[in-house]
Amino acid sequence: MALTAALVTLAGAARAQTSLPVAGYDAARDVPGAHMLPNPATEYKVVFDIVAAAENVDDVNPKLEALARYLNTLAKHGVPAEKRKLAVVLHRGGTDMILKNEEFMARHDGHSNPNIALIKSLDAAGVEFHVCGQAVLGREIDPKDILPEIQLDLWALTTLIELGLQGYVRI
Repeated sequence: MALTAALVTLAGAARAQTSLPVAGYDAARDVPGAHMLPNPATEYKVVFDIVAAAENVDDVNPKLEALARYLNTLAKHGVPAEKRKLAVVLHRGGTDMILKNEEFMARHDGHSNPNIALIKSLDAAGVEFHVCGQAVLGREIDPKDILPEIQLDLWALTTLIELGLQGYVRI
């Protein structure tokens, strides 16, 4: 009987992992006795403010990875998709990840954009992406070279304020 219960528990855990919104990224690990957990009744409005690139041009941006873990954690704890309102605002050094691969390679000595797959997965999971138009102008990025998942806004400051006024918490 104990073996059956253990197998059912393991199968449930495996199903939960495969049903997470962003494949390849774990949710936060369970902490026995933890008091603050995501609440399925709460609407989570969170904006991730990304101003820097990864340290290595071949690495995925660590803030995008944190966002994937956070999204998966919300899902793991039963927060429904319609209550997960997550956004990303990219500006300053964080703007390189917006580039289609051909343009990224041209600007980075032939290195591919390591963020594209995760951006596409997050977008498919409902995450909104915004890029600062002032940064795009300053870095001389042609809008046609921006990934289609990324919305071009006037200015990161405006986007952050607008999202804040809508109740988003800035990370």
